[in-house]
Amino acid sequence: MGGRYIENLNIKSGIKNKHSGMGIMRKSYFHSGGAVPLVGLTIPEHFAQIVKRFPDREAVVSIPQKKRLTYADLSGAIDFLARGLLASGFSKGDRIGIWSTNNLEWLLLQMATARIGAILVTINPAYRVKELAYALRRSEVQGLFVIPSFRSSDYVSMLVELVPELKDAKGGELKSRTLPFLRRVVLYDPAAPPETQRLHTGFNIWADILAQAPSISPEELDRVTASLDMDDSINIQYTSGTTGYPKAVVLSHHNILNNAYFAGLAMHFTEEDRLCVSVPFYHCFGMVLANLACLSHGACVIMACEHFNVLEVLRAIEAEKCTALHGVPTMFIAELEHPEFMNIDTSTLRTGIMAGAPCPPSLVKRVMEEMHCPEILIGYGETEASPLTHLTSRDDSLERRIMTVGSNLPHQEVKVVDVATGETVPSGQTGEICFRGYHVMKGYYGDPEATKAAIDRNGWLHSGDLGTMDADGYVHITGRLKEMIIRGGENIYPCEIEEFIYNHPKVAEVAVFGIPDDYYGEEIMAWIKPHAGEKVTEQEIRGFCQGNLAHFKIPRCIWFVEKFPMTVTGKLQKFRMQEIAIEKMTKGTTKAGCD
Repeated sequence: MGGRYIENLNIKSGIKNKHSGMGIMRKSYFHSGGAVPLVGLTIPEHFAQIVKRFPDREAVVSIPQKKRLTYADLSGAIDFLARGLLASGFSKGDRIGIWSTNNLEWLLLQMATARIGAILVTINPAYRVKELAYALRRSEVQGLFVIPSFRSSDYVSMLVELVPELKDAKGGELKSRTLPFLRRVVLYDPAAPPETQRLHTGFNIWADILAQAPSISPEELDRVTASLDMDDSINIQYTSGTTGYPKAVVLSHHNILNNAYFAGLAMHFTEEDRLCVSVPFYHCFGMVLANLACLSHGACVIMACEHFNVLEVLRAIEAEKCTALHGVPTMFIAELEHPEFMNIDTSTLRTGIMAGAPCPPSLVKRVMEEMHCPEILIGYGETEASPLTHLTSRDDSLERRIMTVGSNLPHQEVKVVDVATGETVPSGQTGEICFRGYHVMKGYYGDPEATKAAIDRNGWLHSGDLGTMDADGYVHITGRLKEMIIRGGENIYPCEIEEFIYNHPKVAEVAVFGIPDDYYGEEIMAWIKPHAGEKVTEQEIRGFCQGNLAHFKIPRCIWFVEKFPMTVTGKLQKFRMQEIAIEKMTKGTTKAGCD
C-alpha cells in the first residue's frame, strides 16, 4: 500500500524534485510506502490473531519471577485481569497509571487496559514525590497500580505523603483533595504474598482486582473490545526529560501497534525469536519496541531483570538463547566492558535495536563482531512519533548501518527544513527533521498550545532534532536544536564531535555540550569517561582532534568523569551536565580541564 504521492514525486526513489534553471535539485523529503499494509486493528484484535496462530509457543519469560507463559496462558491471564478492571469500575477512556519496574504484572496490565480501552499512563520508576504528583495531575490519573518500593524509593510512604487520605480510605475507595481524579490505588508485590500487601491500609491489592473478575462474563468483555476503535487513545507516555520538563504524549492503538509491527518486520521477527529486554517498560522503547514488537509477531519477551543489570542481561542471553537484544548505547557499552563478558556465550544473538541516543560507529562495529550480533539495527525516533521513525536494515551497506540511523519506516513521511524559514532544504544540508504519518501522536494531554507548537497546520511533527538526509532518504543525526552550540557565529553540532572522540582508543563514552562564554557567547565542553583502567589527558584528546576537526570545534573544556547524569532509560542528561559545570565554574571551585 503506497499511500499518498504528491506532485513532482519520484515514485521509485521517493524523492521530491524541484525544477530550476540549474536542472533538478533533490530536496530533503522522503515518502515511504510499503508492500505490507498498515494493521487496521486494535491491539487486542491483532493479539487475538497471534494467540490463535501460536497458542503453545512461549510468549513471555520473567527470569526474576521464575515464570513462563505460553501465548494461551498469557491471553487467559490478560482477559481475567481485564474482567477484574471492568468489575472494579474502570472503562474505556479511563486513565490507569502504573508506577513500577519491569515485571509480568506490568505486561499484563499493558494488554488488559488495551483490552477494555482504558488509557495506560506509564510513570518513571525514578520519580520522586513532586514528579509523581505532576504526572498524576497532568494525566488526571483515576487508578494507579504500584509496587511497594524501588531501590531507595519507598513508594507506599511517598504516596501517603502525597495523598494523606490513603491512611483512612475504606475498601480502597479514595477521595483526595490534592488529586481529585484519583479514586483507586492498587498495590502489588511480585515477590510477596497478598497477606503482606494488605498491611498497607487504604490500598487495594492485585488480588482484590482479580477477585472481582468472575462478575464479568467473557462475552461481556468481548463486547467491550468490539466497541473499540483503532484510533482510540490507548497510552500516555511522558517524554524522557533529557532537556527539561516531561510532556504527556497521547498515543492510539493505531500509533503504537503499527510502529511495533513494522519494527518487528524490520528485525525479521518470527515465532522463533526471543528478545532479551533490558530497557524499562515504562518507556516507549520497552513497551512498544520490545513488548508489542514481540507480541505482534509471536516472538517471546525475555524479561532479564527488574531494572537494568549488566550481568543479569548477559546471563539471560546465554540461558534463554536469545536471538535479539535491545538497548541504548550506554547499555551496550556496559555489557561489552563487563569483566564477565568474555565468559558469556552470546552467539545466539542475531538482531536487535540500538537507539535512544547517538550510536558511535565504533560501538556498532563492536556489537556486530564481539557480541556476535551481525544484524543489529540502529533506530531513531521520539515518544511523540510512537516512537520509531527511522531504522537501518540488515541489507544496508556497512557504511550506512554504522554512519546513519537508516531511512523512515513504511507509511511514513520525513523532511528536513531550514530552522529559520521552515523551507525544505536540499539533500545533504543540515536542518530540523520533521515527520508526518500514522505514527504522529494525537497530542499532549490537556495541553493544546504545546500540541500546536509541536505539530504544524499541515500535520508535520517537528522533532527538535538536527540532521541531514541523503538522496536515498538515509538520515544522519547531528544533534538537538536546543543543544546546537553557537560559538562566535559558528553553528556547531555536538554529535559530530562526539562521534570523532569516540574513536579514541581510551574513550568509553563522551558527551559534548555548550557552556556560556563572555567572548564567544558559547564554548565547547566535553565530559569523557575513559575505558576501565585507562588514563588519558586533556592534551591527548585535543591532540587527537587537531588536524581532524576544525579548530573551533575542538573542546576548550574537557572533564574526565566516572559517570554521567542519566535518565532511568540510560539517556545522557546534558542539561544537568551543563548546570553542574556552570555551577562549579561560577563558584570558582574548578577551572581544571579548560585551556
